[in-house]
Amino acid sequence: MGTVQHTVKWALNHLPRTLLQRLAGWSVPMLGLFYMGRGRECPICGVKRRKFLPYGYVDVRDDALCPRCLSLERHRLLWLWLQRESTLLDEGNYPVLLHIAPEICLKRVFEARYGRAGVAERYITADLESPLARLHFDVQAIPMPDESVDVVICNHLLEHVEDEGRALAELHRIMRNGGWGILLAPVDLSRETTDEDDGTATPAERTRRFGQYDHHRAYGRDYAERLRKAGFVVEDADYSATLPTDERKRNALCDDHIYIVRKQRN
Repeated sequence: MGTVQHTVKWALNHLPRTLLQRLAGWSVPMLGLFYMGRGRECPICGVKRRKFLPYGYVDVRDDALCPRCLSLERHRLLWLWLQRESTLLDEGNYPVLLHIAPEICLKRVFEARYGRAGVAERYITADLESPLARLHFDVQAIPMPDESVDVVICNHLLEHVEDEGRALAELHRIMRNGGWGILLAPVDLSRETTDEDDGTATPAERTRRFGQYDHHRAYGRDYAERLRKAGFVVEDADYSATLPTDERKRNALCDDHIYIVRKQRN
């Protein structure tokens, strides 16, 4: 493992998340200077590099992190889906958007877009403690009225919460009838069912079983069904498989599925 890979892994495992979020804005672009060149292009910010930076808490993935906007493989894949397959970015369309655990790469785009339209209040960011978010709350007890949000984006969070069912019930409650959302998670498609902590696992055991010390479960192919049990209509989209090979390579995309949830109208 090279110097950059060692540095990234050490920082992710030893520095508090809030500190990492504050440092990343200047430290990651500096590391990106080691990767000047062409071969990779971020579809979110347009930066071109020889390849992207490594990233990962346990297994460090090569060619993962954009040095400008800090997007990862899943963010770039999601961005392409949002651009091409959803109405979220359509001209004149500004639904009430709740972005939980906001990724800085997407947050910058949404803030600029809603701000230019003079409807900044319709874009709401939230997290338990992140300095990137406007509101701070536990997703298992969301302090928002019923049916107050049109679109929810909540990615790679459900594996962190103790009571997944309670969190999903809250997301379903605040979504308007006819609303929709993106609920991504690290899903292991080789696993038939989800492996879940019964409350007795130690941080070391959670790292071994779930891939990270603060994860409470490792999702399997039953992830979509777990979302359906919360009342959502779920689309499990293998979107990466629909894209040309050269585009997947150029944008350094992952093979993760995109999970689109919808709340049926009464």
